[in-house]
Amino acid sequence: MSVFFRDVRRLSAALLLGFLSVLTTLPAQAGLVEVVPRIKASVVAIGTYQRTRSPAFRFLGTGFAVGNGRLIATNAHVLPDSVVDDKLETLVVVLPGDEQTRAVRQVARVAVDKNRDLAVLRLEGGEPLPALVLAGGARPLEGQSIAFTGFPIGNALGMTPVTHRGIIAAITPIGIPQGNARDLNPALVRRLAGEEFRVYQLDATAYPGNSGSPVFNPDSGEVLGVINMVFVKSTKENVLSNPSGISYAIPVEHLIRLISGLQ
Repeated sequence: MSVFFRDVRRLSAALLLGFLSVLTTLPAQAGLVEVVPRIKASVVAIGTYQRTRSPAFRFLGTGFAVGNGRLIATNAHVLPDSVVDDKLETLVVVLPGDEQTRAVRQVARVAVDKNRDLAVLRLEGGEPLPALVLAGGARPLEGQSIAFTGFPIGNALGMTPVTHRGIIAAITPIGIPQGNARDLNPALVRRLAGEEFRVYQLDATAYPGNSGSPVFNPDSGEVLGVINMVFVKSTKENVLSNPSGISYAIPVEHLIRLISGLQ
């Protein structure tokens, strides 16, 4: 009998722990459910628009409203080197909302930091968007829960914002020394020769089209960084013949410096 009761007590304790574990996850889930609609209202699809082209909108990446709501943050590599500015092709964003409406707004570049792969655009005309709050103070720690919203594989899946969640797995240098000179490329040499530049390595999968997506605290919605799919991998994982699937983000402090004074 004593063995029986001991087993019952162990089973009860296990069930209690399982119940408590479920309870502790509920606030985080509830927080993300409440935060996602606010994030989606500020996220835009970036591309070029040409009325005579089919399709007229060519998707390039994701951006999000900051500052006064007229500034759009994204990656520098998302933007084309040039746009034919003769009213045939223009740089635009597709606003959040009904996908069928496809509300398109023209934008202009106002700041670019190629060393950090960040860019800021300005909405032309119309009403501002609700701006996301950029996190200040100390950097988040490894293990911090994160989420990000953008347009993964937007050309195929459409202009509907999608949210993924994960954690910050590491805070790591953007470039690492290589054992063989053949593994070096110009971008990596510049990274190793300059000041140390650390990025967030995420335990979450981002896809083409997520470049420029806001990485945010799932409880508060504060932006912690900007998803980067091309720039970081060209320096950090250049020796890999196949992509690893690891995602990276540029810390938000670099974006804060870039938009300082822009309104």
